[in-house]
Amino acid sequence: MIIVSEQHAPRSLIVTLYGAYGRSLPGPMPVAELIRLLAAVGVDAPSVRSSVSRLKRRGLLLPARTEAGAAGYELSPEALQLMEDGDRRIYAAAPPEDAGWVLAVFSVPETERQKRHVLRSRLSSLGFGTAAPGVWIAPARLYEETEHTLRRLRLDPYVDFFRGDHLGFAPTAEAVARWWDLASIAEEHIRFLDAHAPLLRAWEHRADTPPRDAYRDYLRTLDSWRHLPYTDPGLPTDLLPADWPGVRSAEVFRSLHERLRDAGAEFARQTA
Repeated sequence: MIIVSEQHAPRSLIVTLYGAYGRSLPGPMPVAELIRLLAAVGVDAPSVRSSVSRLKRRGLLLPARTEAGAAGYELSPEALQLMEDGDRRIYAAAPPEDAGWVLAVFSVPETERQKRHVLRSRLSSLGFGTAAPGVWIAPARLYEETEHTLRRLRLDPYVDFFRGDHLGFAPTAEAVARWWDLASIAEEHIRFLDAHAPLLRAWEHRADTPPRDAYRDYLRTLDSWRHLPYTDPGLPTDLLPADWPGVRSAEVFRSLHERLRDAGAEFARQTA
């Protein structure tokens, strides 16, 4: 089996683990099981503990006891909302259709200019492009998730949303190339393909799907992929270059997801 050579941050792997398998547990994930499951993808116990502490400080993990009284952690309501929002992007079944655009226009008083930076950073991390100073644009289907995010951060008083179509004057494909750095987004897809297309080929040549191997490769694949639908907000394919690598990278992820996720869940249940 080809081992993916990418680097995976322990904190990110913990979030990925909860998103992939932790949400289906009937109660908190015991600390001992969290350590075992992360050890399967090469994370040692001290790294797990320090990363959990950071996630607690961010309000994403909450300490809790299992029915047997063991110490564990469960997702906070905020973390659950973030994952539910993310599911629509991460597991999208096909390239999205063009449903128009959502515009975010914000104005922040000079006395609160730090919030201006936070707003720009957050909109960028949600996949918005810049149409003009103070005017951010994204596919319309991202509105609900963006609204959740800005309300949670108490930034909603500074933003107005509009929904509409691009009418010109430049062709929309040319405008999209100004609003987003398509070359950088393409590079992210290519990096994913370089790491995971060989992994998919290796699995396609295997008749068996051992749970431990499936769990290890699926968690690493998902940890790499789940950031990409935010870097690339899922722009309509007819507005992108003909050789757009995002089409192939999405196919590779979906194929690995279908092959590995359920077998990986068997391994997760064995240690849960």
